[in-house]
Amino acid sequence: MSTTHQAGEQGRARYPLARPFPAPGPMIVHAYRELDIALNGDDAPRKTVGHPSKLPRPWDPGTIQDPPMRTELWEWLEAVVEWVNTEHVWDPSYIIPPCWPTHPHLVHEIAVLADQRRKAGQAIASDALEEWHRYALPAFFERRKTRLRTACDNRHHDWPARPAHVRFQDAHEPRARHYTGDVDHHRQLRPHPLDPADPTAALRLRPPTVQAQGK
Repeated sequence: MSTTHQAGEQGRARYPLARPFPAPGPMIVHAYRELDIALNGDDAPRKTVGHPSKLPRPWDPGTIQDPPMRTELWEWLEAVVEWVNTEHVWDPSYIIPPCWPTHPHLVHEIAVLADQRRKAGQAIASDALEEWHRYALPAFFERRKTRLRTACDNRHHDWPARPAHVRFQDAHEPRARHYTGDVDHHRQLRPHPLDPADPTAALRLRPPTVQAQGK
C-alpha cells in the first residue's frame, strides 16, 4: 500500500489516515514546563519560575506578552485549527472559518480547545481523550455554530454587534455615574466612630453572630 499523500475522491489527503495533533513550539513548551513546575514542583524549582499568577498560560492568549512567544502561539493555533478542520469536520457547518483570528471569542475558545487536546493526548490512558471527543469538541462546535451562524461560511462579514458595541462604549459616562453613586451611597452608610457616651453604639456595630453548622 502506498503511503504517499495522494488526494482522495473527496479532496482530502488519503494518507495518513489519522494525522498527529500539532505540537507547540519550544517557547510554548517552556511555558507549559514552568506551569507544571509551579503546580507540581518542589519549593526550590517553584521559586525559580516566580509567582504562578505571572506565568504565561497558552490557553489564555492575553497572558502572553512576549512577542516571540505570541508568534509561536498563533502558529500553533493556526496548525490546530487546520488539524481540527481536517480531522474532525465533515459537515461544512462545523468548519472553523478562515477568518477565525478576527473573531475574539473564537481565539479564546480555540486556545482552550488546543490546550485540552494537548493535555488529553499526553495522558497514559484514553479517558481524557474520550472526554475531549465527547464533550469539549462537540460543545465548541455548537457554540461556533450558534455565535457565527452562517455569517462567515462563504465570506467574512463585518462584526454584526459593532453598532451595539459602539453604543455601549458611548454610554460609559452614564455607567460611571451609576458606579460613583453606588459607592457614595455606601460611603454614607459607613458607621461613624464609636461615641464613648453611647453605650449601645458597640452593640449596633457588632456583626451578627453566625451559628455554626450542625450546632
